[in-house]
Amino acid sequence: MERSKTHFSEYSPAKRSWIAVLTAVSVGLVAAAERDIQRRAADQVRGSKLLWRLVCLNAVGAASYFRWGRRATHE
Repeated sequence: MERSKTHFSEYSPAKRSWIAVLTAVSVGLVAAAERDIQRRAADQVRGSKLLWRLVCLNAVGAASYFRWGRRATHE
């Protein structure tokens, strides 16, 4: 039994727009998390920075980093 593949161009314009928006948000969230990890001192990150970089390769991991991976800064 073979599944037929749906090409992006076969989706409705509304669905293609939603896919584009969700992709842009996902890429932005991952980029923001990676940049934060790069700029944040190691003592301000819960756990290994390398581990968080690997976890942040998708949007769910990036959101997890922003929720649980950073220590509060006391200034």
